[in-house]
Amino acid sequence: MLEGYAPGYAHDALSMMNTRTASDRAAFAQPLFTPGARVLDLGCGQGSITTALAPACHVIGIDIHHPLLPAASTVDYVNASAYALPFAAASVDIVFSHALFEHLANPLAALAEIRRVLRPGGHLALSTSDWSRAKIRPRTANVDAALRGHYLLRRRHGGDPFCGRTIAAKLATAGFTNITERSRYREDLTYRALATYVEARLAAALAEPPAKDHDQLTSAARSAWSWTRTTAIGDFHQCWQELTATR
Repeated sequence: MLEGYAPGYAHDALSMMNTRTASDRAAFAQPLFTPGARVLDLGCGQGSITTALAPACHVIGIDIHHPLLPAASTVDYVNASAYALPFAAASVDIVFSHALFEHLANPLAALAEIRRVLRPGGHLALSTSDWSRAKIRPRTANVDAALRGHYLLRRRHGGDPFCGRTIAAKLATAGFTNITERSRYREDLTYRALATYVEARLAAALAEPPAKDHDQLTSAARSAWSWTRTTAIGDFHQCWQELTATR
């Protein structure tokens, strides 16, 4: 199974990514950011959260997709994988990560690497989505079929669309302590925008060479097409699991 960023880097995906801010997505982690701390923003993307994550700290943004990384300003940016962080053991005070772990094929390996670079007593703060608890109404047969195709694409790229259900247990398995967890619901997209987003992802997948799940994706794409054209009004609130833990 190949690991990759299932949403891709089309304009709609990047626009959605860049609406995220530290005041919204990192509010739960703010008490951890003591002045002078060395902080990693793991999976920083284009830095919309990173730039205001912890103004009194030394913040370093990390992302595997080099073209996304902005030019350094008050923040340093490094092109690296969550599985091989270019930092010495016990050299980091805090690791923050938003919307990364649901895309990782081996989250336990990433947590082990985070734990390696954190100093004893250092902190991890992460948020990851759980599509199994997303509030999507109405849920017609076409909506459910389209979402099944969406989840299939996430898994095809090595991710887990329901990561939020199990992430606390993975933190404990990786050796973290003082784990706190809470659920937060956000309207990341409108109901109609979600339908359009899912349809676009499925259409892009079908434009690639056929795979063994081609028929399933084709059926899901038909359902997404119907969803966007027959059910325009509704509600969508994504479930995010926000966790803090200690090394």
